[in-house]
Amino acid sequence: MNLSKCILVILLGISVNSFAQSSGIPIQSYNHVGLYVKDLQASAKFYREIVGLQPLNVPDNLLAIRRWFQIAPGQELHLLKGRQEPVTNNDKNGGHFSWTIPAKSADSIEAYLKEKGVAYHRQQRFDGAFQIYITDPDGYVIELNEPKVQ
Repeated sequence: MNLSKCILVILLGISVNSFAQSSGIPIQSYNHVGLYVKDLQASAKFYREIVGLQPLNVPDNLLAIRRWFQIAPGQELHLLKGRQEPVTNNDKNGGHFSWTIPAKSADSIEAYLKEKGVAYHRQQRFDGAFQIYITDPDGYVIELNEPKVQ
């Protein structure tokens, strides 16, 4: 199973288990996702300048091989230098990860992506919410997901 599929399985398991867990490992929340990247500087620039994540301090002895970002309080993205092979089997219908964006923000996000020259795919979900898919420099697909339309 490739890394992106593992991340998806873990995130789905955590979100299900944190709300309906009756036995097993007592998961309290999502902590971080680590992505294995080829070019640490390019990936860090993408997540900092395009996505807008807040960089976190990394110990000096790890700066050459790690970058950390805050996604939300207590939730982080860790970039791990060392990828040799391209990301494979990672698309909007397969391995990807998803972040929630504010309701009715897809238009402004789409305009921002156009302004920055970032390729994307936008679609409306069955319940009326919009989803926008972008790809990071390594090929990881990120779904930007509006909440369900009520």
